[in-house]
Amino acid sequence: MNFTNWGMAAVAALLLPMSCGAAGSTQGYAALVRQVAPSVVTVMVEEKRVSAGQRAAELATSVNSNDIGLVIRRLLSGNLGNPDDDRPTGALGSGFVIRADGLIVTNRHVVNGALKVKVRLPDGRDFPAKILGADAVTDIALLKVDGVKLPALRLGSSQSVSVGDAVIAIGNPYGLGQSVSAGIISARARALEDDPYIDFLQTDAAINHGNSGGPLMTPDGAVVGVTSAIFSPSGGSVGLGFAIPAETVTSVIGQLESKGHVERGYLGISVQEVTPILAKALGMKAPAGTLISSVDPAGPASGTFAPGDVLLTVGSSHVTFRNMSKITARLLPDALVTMTLRRETKTISVAMKIGRLPEPSLDSALDGDQDTWVSALQLALANTTEDIRKAVKAGDEPSGLIVTQLRPAGPGALAGLKVGDVITHIGNKQVIDVRDVKGTPAPSPQAPLLIRVVRDGNATFVALTGQSEP
Repeated sequence: MNFTNWGMAAVAALLLPMSCGAAGSTQGYAALVRQVAPSVVTVMVEEKRVSAGQRAAELATSVNSNDIGLVIRRLLSGNLGNPDDDRPTGALGSGFVIRADGLIVTNRHVVNGALKVKVRLPDGRDFPAKILGADAVTDIALLKVDGVKLPALRLGSSQSVSVGDAVIAIGNPYGLGQSVSAGIISARARALEDDPYIDFLQTDAAINHGNSGGPLMTPDGAVVGVTSAIFSPSGGSVGLGFAIPAETVTSVIGQLESKGHVERGYLGISVQEVTPILAKALGMKAPAGTLISSVDPAGPASGTFAPGDVLLTVGSSHVTFRNMSKITARLLPDALVTMTLRRETKTISVAMKIGRLPEPSLDSALDGDQDTWVSALQLALANTTEDIRKAVKAGDEPSGLIVTQLRPAGPGALAGLKVGDVITHIGNKQVIDVRDVKGTPAPSPQAPLLIRVVRDGNATFVALTGQSEP
């Protein structure tokens, strides 16, 4: 991915190269590990109390243990205290030095919501670390440790490795201390449900809780990826680990250091796949493009796109449902981009100024926000973040409130609402903050209240009447 103009030449000047002799599989990796291990650190954080919205999302996604979203796990080691304890609790991950003056890469989800961050070197020394910036889309965070000179690793290119090539992973699994595992590149360009923006590298090198943010390296000492996720029904390594490609890291760290965030384009639309039956219903000869299911009335696409349009191209890229997120992530704010779409039976070309994707705050998912009781609906709602909406499969929605509590005989429960549902509209008004529900009238059969609800990735309209559905 190339989200910025911060090119590889700048990275080469920024990073301290580390040469390392190749180590074949018959010779082992001892020489390589001796050279690179001093650059891999443990990142220790204290997290804020989980918000009411986050708790509701976790409850909703824990109902079905067979859901694929549950077995694609971020690699946090987990809280060290009682999960019901309101006190801040500790967690840890891994990271690695990319510049001698103390610049360190890790995963955003490792430090998200951190009250304090410390970095522990392999020799046992601890140093306070400052979070320079974090990027929710790529799950990359940049830390800075002052007052110490550190050996740095070299960011390479994932394009230099092929399926079957040897790699090693270094990190601190389960807090046991620095560990090394070896394997191969099992697959390239893997897309995970929770991360549609990233083409992951897949590896069978053992990766466990606590490895998150550590380097995936080739035998010549180049970092080709940052370990980030595992696929595991049990929670431990089953040989299905995923790493963020080095190019993705390279593309964001310049902006993280200079701005603290990455600026990206935003269209303000929700889309769905054009299936054969939908294509037929739309009068298309064959499925193509992606169907626009909703348009953010406050977004840049408002007035240009409409629900029912089929987006065919963005710039020179042909659009599909699967690649839409990646194409959008590459758009630059304020750029004027030509797009083609199919509206009814006509193909038309439009030029649209790209908006700016709001970047969630670093601790937005763990900010301790409480829910708000809505008496008229007899339910409680909490604000959501991009992370929360993604967790409950409402990631395409630009906003919404999550249901955290329901009174059994209340209008919400009688209409079939559940904890974890995301309400995006009440009446014809889009809801962004719990303050938007202030003054909501109590529904009745004579004056039903229309709401739009997203559950399991599906958006539906529901009419609340205060009575059981017939």
